[in-house]
Amino acid sequence: HHAIQPGEPFQVAVCPALKFTAIPLLSNAPPYSHYRDRPLPGHNVALFIEDTRSGHTLMYAPGLGEPDSELLGWLQKADCLLIDGTLWQDNELANTGVGLNTGKDMGHLALAEEQGLIALLASLPAKRKILIHINNTNPILDEASAERQALTQYGIEVSWDGMRIDL
Repeated sequence: HHAIQPGEPFQVAVCPALKFTAIPLLSNAPPYSHYRDRPLPGHNVALFIEDTRSGHTLMYAPGLGEPDSELLGWLQKADCLLIDGTLWQDNELANTGVGLNTGKDMGHLALAEEQGLIALLASLPAKRKILIHINNTNPILDEASAERQALTQYGIEVSWDGMRIDL
């Protein structure tokens, strides 16, 4: 087999109708990595997945740190987005007393910041926008919270265990 090249579609035998493209993300490496605070391109990737039968597409982007222009192009093409919704605010861990890292330190774009994820998602045409990888400090996990209501107003969903997505 050959190495997967960023931006070049590949297929896997187990699901031949799907085409995958790996897109490098600007993000940080996990705390246990030797590359923490100095990640290399490709250490974090998003996957753009296309169903060649229907033409429907899905973008899976965990660890979304800074959306650059290349990533924005891919985000704009997807029918469905599965996006890293780790934090509501960049300083959430300190505010809740569970840690010192900011979202930016960890490579996560917070939802509510001025140039944050809600603003980004609101500008994208995808039919479904679903948050994944949500930290337990994030108030959106409380279905009765104002933060959850705000997401709903923007048509942004919060994933749950066992969620099934039909494109």
